This record gives sequence, structure tokens and C-alpha cells, in this order.
Amino acid sequence: MIEPLLLALAFLAGLIFRRMDMPPLLGFLLAGFMAGALELGDRDVINQLADIGVVLLLFTIGLKLKIRELLAPQIWATASLHALLVVPLTTLVLLSLHFLLPKYTALPTETAWVLAFALSFSSTVFAVKIFEQRGEGAALHAQIAIGILIVQDIMAVAFLLFSSGDWPSPWALMLVALPLLRRPLLKLLDMAGHGELLVLYGLAMALASAWLFEALHLKAGLGALVFGVLLANSDKSVELYKGLLTLKDIFLTAFFLSIGYYGLPDAGMLALALLLAILVLLRPIIYFGLLMLFRLRARTGLLAGLSLSNYSEFGLIVAALAVKEGLLPEQWLTILAVSMAMSLFISAPLNKLAHQFYGRHGARLQGFERQQLLAAEQGVDLGDAEIVIFGMGRIGGGAYEYLSQHYPGRIMGIEESAEKAAQLQREGMRCVAGDASDRDFLERTELSRRRLLLVCLSNHSENVRVVSMLQSLGYRGDIAVISRFADQQRELRDMGCISFNLYAEAGHGFAERVLDALDDTPEGANAVA
Repeated sequence: MIEPLLLALAFLAGLIFRRMDMPPLLGFLLAGFMAGALELGDRDVINQLADIGVVLLLFTIGLKLKIRELLAPQIWATASLHALLVVPLTTLVLLSLHFLLPKYTALPTETAWVLAFALSFSSTVFAVKIFEQRGEGAALHAQIAIGILIVQDIMAVAFLLFSSGDWPSPWALMLVALPLLRRPLLKLLDMAGHGELLVLYGLAMALASAWLFEALHLKAGLGALVFGVLLANSDKSVELYKGLLTLKDIFLTAFFLSIGYYGLPDAGMLALALLLAILVLLRPIIYFGLLMLFRLRARTGLLAGLSLSNYSEFGLIVAALAVKEGLLPEQWLTILAVSMAMSLFISAPLNKLAHQFYGRHGARLQGFERQQLLAAEQGVDLGDAEIVIFGMGRIGGGAYEYLSQHYPGRIMGIEESAEKAAQLQREGMRCVAGDASDRDFLERTELSRRRLLLVCLSNHSENVRVVSMLQSLGYRGDIAVISRFADQQRELRDMGCISFNLYAEAGHGFAERVLDALDDTPEGANAVA
């Protein structure tokens, strides 16, 4: 059983950080250290729930993953070059620790290299949570960061295989036939419908794939990722992804709590953990430089680099393996756990201020850009469109179709996902790829010429940020924004926007649609009259 007091502690700590306008996961980390010190809760149960959270995270990443994107040089080459730069640097620091902190004996060179390799990875859990909270999951910088993290996970799997001496089972060769399962698995997904069976199917698939890969002496998370990819790019994969989000977030709370159970550090261990945590400040600088080499924009490099400015949970896995093999004192588990927690406390405010930082220093950072940018990073032309819709999901797409009937040829959609924008173009819609939260993009699109802007993004904080940027850029036309709750609607109206509450006003839209349908028929017109 989970201690009710532990859940209350996690909730209160998360709430405090939320009220401070910080990610609740920082509160969960703090609650974990408090619970570990008080011996509150069952550590084994917490770890099991944390494992489920990581499995669900990788499964949902797989649902949205496109393998060919990992082959882009800005992803695989950046991940590889980063490791080649960071691992030797971190090794040097680790080998020098006994000079800085005489209490600690010199580490064996092999052990230092192992730890440095583990510390070269960034936290997938943290990056995904940050992008979800900001509503940036489909943005180019998010896709690049997540791609780099997946390449790092592949490196991690390879390392574990070679270092543990536990080679995959010969039966693992059967996994090459997994693509044959795609059709029957998708058939079952369709049969699951839209309710609790859909979520249960996703949970069962994630856990079953993790068990299968573990049985074949492979990493459980890799199995979840692979099976997520098998179900990706289907009619129901997006619905399955959304259905699992809340469940995944609940289990990931256990992951952040579990970090604190490795124990509290003494003063010397705390100093060592702090020194290692400070090293992550070099990470966004390195990533920024590498991404500039691959012809990305300064904003993309900055946001991607900041999301990776932390240590990964994989460091704890490697440390546990090293302790088991007698290569590392057990106290290193606590040091790395505290260092990882500190790196997240450093990374969270950096990411919170990322957009403001770029707003102030963007012109200076753009001086590092290459002359010829990638095609995905070049500007777009909105033509003579009078009405622009940001976000071409179900709401934005529906608004586009309705408005096109009244203002044909004068509507333009802007979609964050380049692939979805291309698909909408093939379907005959006027749509371009672009990030509404990108100030540079908004400046280049000559929005002052447009009469009406509809902001239909999925995240309220992102909607507010877009409106603030539009107003700061001097846009004086009408801005209409969707909202889901009354407090959100009030906030948007106070900013001078037209706001439509999707939940409260859905009945009006439904009734209007019914009357429109009745008016299309003589019988309906007479009935209404």
C-alpha cells in the first residue's frame, strides 16, 4: 500500500511549487527526500510504481515517434558529438575530485569513465514534462531534444548490454519479426473503442512489452518504446496517447519521489553533488554550439539545449551496477541522486525563463546562426490572408472549414508540426508550418496586415504567451482565443481577447449547428419558422 501521508506530502510540496510558478516535479523531489529521511512509505513499492511510470513514458514517446527523424544529423550527430565532448571533460573533473575534496580517495580511471558516461545523459522524464507543461510537444526544438534523448537511451542500452555481461537471449533474434504484429495489434486497438478499455489496452501493451524485453535480457524501457512505435501513426494512436497522459503523470510522481530514497547526504557528499550539478550549466552552451553547426536557428538551439541541461535517471542505474560489481562505494548512489535532483532544480528555472531570455538576447544569439538555415527553419509567406489560425488541431481545423465558407481564399492556418502542415496542404487547405510561440516567426509574418487572429493551441499558458507577444509586437487587430475553464476565459478577456469557453459554450455551438442543418432543408426551415 502507498502511505496516504506520503501522497499528502507529495501533493502539498507540488502545490507549493505550483503556487511559486515552478514545475510541481520539484516539489515531488523534495517530498521524496523528506519521506526517505522519515522512512515514510515502502521504498520497494515506490520503485515499482516509478518503473511503471518510466515504461509508460517511453511507450507514449514511441506512440509519437517517427524513426526517420532520428536519422537527421542534427539529432544523431549532435548526441554523439556531445558525448565525445562531455565524457572526457566530466572524467577529468571526477579524477580531480580528491584534490578538491581530500575526504574522497581518488577514483579508479575506469570507474571515472563509467560515471562520466552516465552523467553525459539528460533526463527524458524532465524534458517531456517541461514540453507538455508549455504545450510545445510538436515544436521543432522539442522534437530535436526528444530525438537526442532517444539516441542517448539507445547508447544506454548498448552500454548496459556490454557492461553487465548479461547478453541478450538467443530468442531475442525473434524480435526482428515484430513488424508483423503491427496489423493485429492495431486491430485490437480499434476494437478497444474510446473508453476505459482503450487506456487498459495501452497499459497492458506497455507493461507486456517491458516484461517481454526483460525476459529476453533487454532493457524494459526499450521494449515499451519499440511497441509504442509499432502502434504509432495510426488513426487511434493519438487518442491512445492522450488517454494515457494522466495515468503516466501519476506514476511518474513515484519516479521523482523514489530519488529521495537513496538517502540524505552529509556535508562532504552535498558539496560533491553540488559541484557535479554545477557542471550542467555547460550543457546548454555545448548543445547550442552543436545545433548551430547543423544550421538550426538560435531559438531552436537555446530551447533544446536548456531542456537537456540536467542529469538523467540513467546515472543511478549505472551507479547501482557499479556498486554491485564492486567498482564504486555505495555512497555514490546518494551523491548521484542528490546531484540529479540539484540539476533538475537548476534546470527548471532556466527553462521557465527561456522564452524571456531569448526575447531579451535573441538578436545577439542570432549572430551565431549559419547563413543557410535548414528548410524547416526558414520563413514562410502568409500571402494575402486576412484571417490567420494558430493551431490546426480539431478546434483550429474546424474553425478553418467554417470560416472558409464565409471568407474563401482569405484564411491561412499555421501548424506547429511540419508533417501535419504538409498533410493539410495535400488535403487542399492553406496551411504552413510555424511555431506560434516563436517571437521571430511572429515578427517575420507581417501580422499587422491581418484582420483577425485565432489562437487555438492546446495549452492555456502557451495561448497567453502568444497573445502577450502579439500585443508586444504592436498587433492591433482582433485576437480570438479558446479556453477551457472560467478563470482562463476571464484572464483572456482581461487581456482584450475574444474568448470562447470550449466546455461552457459547447452547447451553443451544438444548437447553432443543428439550426444550420435544419435551415438547409425546406421542412427544417418551416419547422423553425
